[in-house]
Amino acid sequence: MPVKKTTIKAASRTHTSKVKRAKKPAKPAAPSPPRGVEDWKAAARWLKLRGIEDIECITPDLAGVPRGKMMPSSKFTSNTSLALPSALYRHTISGEYPDESGSFRYEPRDSDLKLVPDLSTLTAVPWETDPTAQVICDVVGADGEEVPYTPRNVLKRVVELYEKRGWRPVVAPEIEFYLVAKNDDPDLPLTPPVGRSGRPIVAGQAYSIAGINEFDELIDDIYHFCEAQGLEIDTLIHEEGPAQLEINLRHGDPLELADQVFYFKRTIREAATKHGTFATFMAKPMQGQPGSAMHIHQSVVDIETGRNVFSLENGEPSPEFFHFIGGMQKYVPSTLVMMAPYVNSYRRLTPDMACPVNTAWGYDNRTTAFRIPVSDPAARRVENRLPSSDANPYLALAASLACGYLGIENLVDPSAPTADTANEGVIDLPRGLLEALALMEGELALGPVLSREFIDLYAGIKRGEFETFMQVISPWEREFLLLHV
Repeated sequence: MPVKKTTIKAASRTHTSKVKRAKKPAKPAAPSPPRGVEDWKAAARWLKLRGIEDIECITPDLAGVPRGKMMPSSKFTSNTSLALPSALYRHTISGEYPDESGSFRYEPRDSDLKLVPDLSTLTAVPWETDPTAQVICDVVGADGEEVPYTPRNVLKRVVELYEKRGWRPVVAPEIEFYLVAKNDDPDLPLTPPVGRSGRPIVAGQAYSIAGINEFDELIDDIYHFCEAQGLEIDTLIHEEGPAQLEINLRHGDPLELADQVFYFKRTIREAATKHGTFATFMAKPMQGQPGSAMHIHQSVVDIETGRNVFSLENGEPSPEFFHFIGGMQKYVPSTLVMMAPYVNSYRRLTPDMACPVNTAWGYDNRTTAFRIPVSDPAARRVENRLPSSDANPYLALAASLACGYLGIENLVDPSAPTADTANEGVIDLPRGLLEALALMEGELALGPVLSREFIDLYAGIKRGEFETFMQVISPWEREFLLLHV
């Protein structure tokens, strides 16, 4: 049951000329959408209308972190060539460059990759004091061909596989995150922030209106920032953890929704910072508290007819529906590292913490990895509850849709649905980062779908991150090993 709901529509600005006596007022000018233009001529008008001075040309790296360049708007519209070094996609979340391992190799010349702005993503940066815009860029090589290992291109590749069959995947992400008190010392545990009541926020406030009201001003800024960017929030709720919130996005095209999550994460962090708190998308930020997920609702429609491929004309589930579930069960363990990309991610995927620990599926069963929500046949869909909110949205969506596609392509039958509690007992998912990596590298079916070049590069980066983590001594080790072993 949604707690707070809004649909943020594109803001429109109208201009009316001076009205003289005995004359009808002039018709208002066509509205200018807050997000996206069709071509460079429209982009120039859009920028001029808003008095934009600077443009942030950004693209997600493998972690989903915005990387890119800023430039004056006049230079942006003058066909300027933008480039970034290929090494940008070969460093870890901590900024280190891991050793070559397995099939992971560095590009010998560290040559340039070109940024190509996708003008459909052009929008404002509403938290900046000077008029500033942002645009998401695709990444191509010197030959103009899309680079296969960049996150946006990985997702595009998977979507194109559906399009070749005359289908279009439809997704709706749900993103959980925590607000936490500012913390400058990484050795100290995170703590909940103080709300407007002046008291620290406590756990157990799922779907609480009062829990949301504790941060009314911050949430208002999130809404205002989103409206200025043309981003659409479907619902917002308070989750089970202390100051844990969830934002649900309206369903739509996978690439567009990944772009929105990319923008949303940045927006939420900026709004939180403005109000003296941090917003974190870590999968497990606080010990003993629920983790944060990015649930993904998925369906497939026929491009020509708009019919939901998961339903037959009589309303019954189609064979493709069951094969999609079968593919999720069979292949998700091998792509889990794209949905749970860090050591911390696997702290969330543990028993008794209200998250899946295996590949069970069921009807309206939140304890399963793959839940089938109650719906009419036109809205029949599969909810993947395994991804964590720390995942790169492009890669999480690509992995999830790839698994369903392989299930349909290979006619994979699912197990029987479960009506019991499924997140207890046997765990048949990888328990850690290295185990998940080994499964991804060993699954031959993933190469043609995700590209072998991406898999090799991604695995090398993740091994490097694991080795960096292993250099850190944890409080547990000091507490239990220091004087006892």
